[in-house]
Formats: sequence, structure tokens, C-alpha cells
Amino acid sequence: MPDKFAPEVRSRIMGSIRSTTKLEEIVCKSLWHRGLRFRRNVRGLFGTPDIAIKKYKVVIFLDSCFWHYCPKHGNLPKSNVDYWQRKLYRNVKRDYVVNSYYYENGWNLMRIWDHQVKEDFDHVIDSIIEFVENAKKK
Repeated sequence: MPDKFAPEVRSRIMGSIRSTTKLEEIVCKSLWHRGLRFRRNVRGLFGTPDIAIKKYKVVIFLDSCFWHYCPKHGNLPKSNVDYWQRKLYRNVKRDYVVNSYYYENGWNLMRIWDHQVKEDFDHVIDSIIEFVENAKKK
């Protein structure tokens, strides 16, 4: 099925997608208020992690169920199916490569789905803080 938008309109729509999500802002704000200090969207690190603490070799990715094709909530749009299958497959493959890179280089990596944050926000915040505290002890 062809795209229902003209290329200029689709380009404008895709260009309006922000690199920092509201969900990421809420999580980072809560972590900061709980005393956790970190850097956001560190472009110098492979895969541009959403949260990074280089001192303790910690990277955290907050993944969207749509863009990273969550096994629980991932779905394909009804239009332009071939494009979306390729796009989402590339995203999943890139996530695997990023995970492998950090594990092979001794980093502490955590991935969190946006549905986890929406389902139990406080638990996610507590688990991130516990994850960082455990990384500090290593």
C-alpha cells in the first residue's frame, strides 16, 4: 500500500519527531531529583545512550515500544508496510549491535521499554538507581 501522504508532508511529519521524548524527560528529572548525576544523549558514546555515567561505565537506553519494536507492544503501520518492516528491523538489529559493543567492553547496560515506565514508574526509577549503585560497587 502506498504512503497516503505526499513526500513533502511525510518529510515534515518525520522531521517533527523529537530526539528527546517526554517520557525521557520525566524519567531523567525524577532521577536527578533523587540525587543521581549523569549525562543525557551522549553523542561521543556508541549508540548515543539516553543516560550515561562514564565514571562507572553505565549506559541506559529508554526505548520506545514502536521505534524499537517491543515484543509486547510492537506493531507495524498498515500503510507502507515494506518500508516499516525494513526500518524497524534495522532498529532492532542496531540495538543488538549496541548491546554487544557495551557488553564486550565491560560496560553496565540497561534497556527500559516505555511501557515499563508507564506501568510502574516508581519501580523503574528505583531499579535504575539500584542498577547504578551496583555498578559503582564493581
